[in-house]
Amino acid sequence: MRFLVHRRRSPPAVIIVALIDVLVVLLIFLMVTTTFKQQPSLKLALPESATAQKTGAEEHPPLVVNIDADGNFRFGENNLPLTLDQLRAQLRAATAKAADVKLAIRADKKAPWFRIVNVMDLAKEMRIKNLSAFTKDTAKP
Repeated sequence: MRFLVHRRRSPPAVIIVALIDVLVVLLIFLMVTTTFKQQPSLKLALPESATAQKTGAEEHPPLVVNIDADGNFRFGENNLPLTLDQLRAQLRAATAKAADVKLAIRADKKAPWFRIVNVMDLAKEMRIKNLSAFTKDTAKP
């Protein structure tokens, strides 16, 4: 009588390296395709307007002056805190570089009105003709 000799089977192995490669490719794909929403670092409650216009990508974006609820000025992309005289110097330097400077006021709805008027006076003093204000669209909840 002949008995069948069974060979020992090796246990199935999971190839971890291939799984890690697939996970890395998926991670890179998700990171590249994800868009991030940029939010301003300064929280302001903007006043509402029924005729608010959407801001789009412009060739020359406006200089932005932020005015918080306490009436403090912040200027530029980095939201640098400034006094009125420092803001005047910044606007003077900007108008010296380009004649067609656009200025946008982004004021909290509780900001003191005289601070907004101060910025408008500075714009007139620097001969900035394109002045706008950020508002919140009333159509959005």
